[in-house]
Amino acid sequence: MSGRTDSKRFRVRRDSVPAARRYVRTVLVGWKLDGLVDDASLIASELATNVVDHAKGTGDYFELGLRRRNGVLILEVADSYQWLMPELRKPDDDETSGRGLLIVDALSERWGVRPRDPGKTIWAHLPIRAVTARVERG
Repeated sequence: MSGRTDSKRFRVRRDSVPAARRYVRTVLVGWKLDGLVDDASLIASELATNVVDHAKGTGDYFELGLRRRNGVLILEVADSYQWLMPELRKPDDDETSGRGLLIVDALSERWGVRPRDPGKTIWAHLPIRAVTARVERG
């Protein structure tokens, strides 16, 4: 199946992070993409955590979108925080945060950020074919 889209708004608060993970799991199981659930849920969790930690006072909600297009799952998190665009960085060993985009980078085929008015959207691509073939082979 190709061309599916689903999205949901979440409040910018800490309990939205596990809710975002549950949402991703529910949608992907419904789309029969169980093999992507763990990676997509972790990416959603990291991006939602970034919104909660860094986008305070810029809006009440963020949106998490899932799209299935041409053999790729596209996961997007959009918020209204526009002052700083996220960048991949390598934190020192003694730092307790700053690894979210490293995880996104490791789990996705590619990812990026695009501005919107107001704010930004962070997106990540996960290939469907590779995971489906791996699940079928068992």
